[in-house]
Amino acid sequence: MCDINNTSFADCWLPRAAQARVSLSPQDTARAELADLWQNLAVAGSFDLRVEGEGEGYLLEKQAGVWRVSGGATGVLYGAHSLGFLLRGGEQPPDGFTLRSAPAFTHRIINHWDNMDGTIERGYAGRSLFFSGGGISYSEERIYHYARLLASVGVNAVAINNVNVRPDAARLITPDLLPQVAALAAIFRSCGVRLILSVSYASPVMLGDLTHADPRSGESARWWGERMNLIYSHVPDLLGVLIKADSENQPGPYQYDGCDQADGANLVAKAIAPHGGFVFWRCFVYNCKQDWRDRETDRPKAAYEAFRPIDGKFAPNVVLQVKNGPYDFQIREPVSPLLGAMPNTAQALEFQITGEYTGQQVDLCYLAPLWSDTLTFDTRLREKGRVADFAGGAVSSIAGVANTGDDSNWCGHALAAANLFAFGRLAWSPLSPPEDIAGQWCGLMFNGEARGVVQNMLLDSRRIYENYTTPLGMCWFVTPHYHYGPDPLGYEFSKWGTYHRADRRAVGIDRSPSGTGFSLQYAPPVADLYGDIDRCPEELLLFFHRAEYTRKLKSGKTLLQTLYDLHFLGAAQAEELIARWGALEGAVDAEIFANVAERLRRQAENARQWRDVFNTFFFRLSGIPDEAGRVISI
Repeated sequence: MCDINNTSFADCWLPRAAQARVSLSPQDTARAELADLWQNLAVAGSFDLRVEGEGEGYLLEKQAGVWRVSGGATGVLYGAHSLGFLLRGGEQPPDGFTLRSAPAFTHRIINHWDNMDGTIERGYAGRSLFFSGGGISYSEERIYHYARLLASVGVNAVAINNVNVRPDAARLITPDLLPQVAALAAIFRSCGVRLILSVSYASPVMLGDLTHADPRSGESARWWGERMNLIYSHVPDLLGVLIKADSENQPGPYQYDGCDQADGANLVAKAIAPHGGFVFWRCFVYNCKQDWRDRETDRPKAAYEAFRPIDGKFAPNVVLQVKNGPYDFQIREPVSPLLGAMPNTAQALEFQITGEYTGQQVDLCYLAPLWSDTLTFDTRLREKGRVADFAGGAVSSIAGVANTGDDSNWCGHALAAANLFAFGRLAWSPLSPPEDIAGQWCGLMFNGEARGVVQNMLLDSRRIYENYTTPLGMCWFVTPHYHYGPDPLGYEFSKWGTYHRADRRAVGIDRSPSGTGFSLQYAPPVADLYGDIDRCPEELLLFFHRAEYTRKLKSGKTLLQTLYDLHFLGAAQAEELIARWGALEGAVDAEIFANVAERLRRQAENARQWRDVFNTFFFRLSGIPDEAGRVISI
């Protein structure tokens, strides 16, 4: 069993010092990776690297016992990791083997929500890799290992700081901290990973240079131009900046009468354009101060309403970053109707790798099936209208909110690393089956029977988690702020627009044309499907419709009995995970075994809490008993 401490997936069995190698080019890094691979796996034959042209694609081939990797400088790096995956997974391809591969998405980005004090917003794997005590602070060796880990799955950019930019983080683009940012960028550069900085739209004000950030002002334009010149003098290959504006109390162009999101994004885009940089502008814009009695405002509609009407107004180097769903990274929600709906504006698809609403790296929840649902969703916006079909075009980029921190195994839960791996694989090849990705990761990380057991646990985990939390598209039953554990009324009378409207007869929000009309944001064939309560997929029923507890589902069961049953089933399935993992004791590394066993125990307790709180809530509300006669007991 390999030691995953401070290492990458491609060579997780081989920890080594990195200080002497942080200045290597991607080509030389690839050569070093393969030299170590040959030495430590005693692979027969030899290898040859050929840097030919540019780009990130590669050709991997075997002739007369010699492995050849060819492509651009970064392409051979990805090819070297691909070969490492192949051989580490136990395959021995014959002479004549050929694999040509290129990434689907142009920019494949990891977004860190790290704060300068070392904390991580929605982080469940320790503290920041980059910051501590209000400043930049990191281990050069650890960062190099992290850069290699990201490169091993094809990630080519990383945003190091939180999109909620606090005053101390605003200083990252000042002369005081830019030399340290440049040193960090150099480490990532050696593995073909470019830096992104999260900045506040109100940076001119936060840094004390201007009294406003009006996008129509010549003062604002000059400030951003001068600031970008300064930034790029230190980090000439910075990919760009990430901005969260007019969202959850972050400042933005809406503060200025008559301004829209394009006005704000274009202001920064014009300043960064001479340097070849991009502005990644998040579309997570909604009213976070909604009156819970307001039945007309519907949070899922907000992003489409804000951005779709201004398609074509954005500068070419603006990339609108759209969450995969219209809500907020729930275990089950429809695909955002904004994806692919702005043909004249570049977009980035945003996933959340860290498990804010999906178990927080305590509960096992393999997210590749969720992401695959998004990528394979047919928007019906054009003849080839799957989200994956837009990759590299209308949806040029993909971003994932990081699940990594300074924990020794990177992700807190040893099996949560499968999600980071899966994100990279889907960012490279978005139609890859989740079961194949899980199998490849398990082949890299485990030996013998453990491979199949863990693969099946991963593939079952999303449905198990959904069963005991919020099935049928319910969403938002979590404890406020923490977002872990059940609280049926926690957000029900809040300002966040996260309501399920359960009463004594029914639950759910009517988002059909006769309700809030959210379903009409989709292309007509999809809108017709979602808007019809009798045709709407049952896994999204309560997202799009208000349904009575006595409504019969396709199974013949009532809605409420289905909810009762799923929660009992999910809790039982969580208990079974403990037994499935327990059978591997002695077959996997003892430290990893203990790590996973302890978290599965906590998951089972969480599942019981969800079962008991959820079912008791709806029994008390409806007065309808469980047909199976089950009762809640300690």
